[in-house]
Amino acid sequence: MNHLELTKIVEWKDLRKLSVSEMLIENNISLPWLFISLCLAYNEYYWMALPFSGFYFLTALRQVHNGFHNSLGTGKFLTWLSLYLNSITMMASIHAVKFNHIRHHKFCLSEEDYEGKSASMKWYEAILYGPVHMFLIHRITFKKANMKYRKNMGLELVSIAFLMAIVWYFQINFLMYHVLVMIAGEFLMAFFAVWTVHHDTHENPNIARTQRGFWKNKLTFSMFYHMEHHLFPAVPTIKLPELADRIDKTLPELTKKQTF
Repeated sequence: MNHLELTKIVEWKDLRKLSVSEMLIENNISLPWLFISLCLAYNEYYWMALPFSGFYFLTALRQVHNGFHNSLGTGKFLTWLSLYLNSITMMASIHAVKFNHIRHHKFCLSEEDYEGKSASMKWYEAILYGPVHMFLIHRITFKKANMKYRKNMGLELVSIAFLMAIVWYFQINFLMYHVLVMIAGEFLMAFFAVWTVHHDTHENPNIARTQRGFWKNKLTFSMFYHMEHHLFPAVPTIKLPELADRIDKTLPELTKKQTF
């Protein structure tokens, strides 16, 4: 059974709609982690700040990922603003990431899928490939994207450079910490955001890896329901646990490869 047939069997369209509380969660889920990490870093508790920075990066990725698929429940401008602001705090052009992510869904694990290149590597190769991955994401956007994407990427990169210049010129230590940790996070994207969910799935790329287990998904903020996301990309992340339950009940025979 291919992924198009699966989408016709499982009820999912009602899951696209967010309540007001769900919309507020999806649009602000990263902020507590950001504020706590910056507060701890400001007071020079860097090791204590590190896990909060990690959770900020993960939740910000969840937020922009929903923005890629217009699943934040907000209009075009607020979605754009979310991508722009998270670009500055995550130290990468999120519009460049968006361009390649949409192509990833269209050309999943094929030659044209530049986001998915690390899926065919060994785990340690995917980690080492991380800096190349981030450079390639921006380069491909510059070469293949339309003018609107290129302008957004340019604005985001200039804004990031401006922030970094201020932070280093005035030696703002807690922001220097944040910048360096976010760059490290970006360099690990090829492993965590691509390899973990797509390795050994080339025979049926849209049936990506997924994750079961209550606490595993709570600790990862539902970001590893990746099979569900590829089958139904319009469903917001907050609805993926319910979607996973529907898939399990409707298609218990469907083979699911675990993320970890």
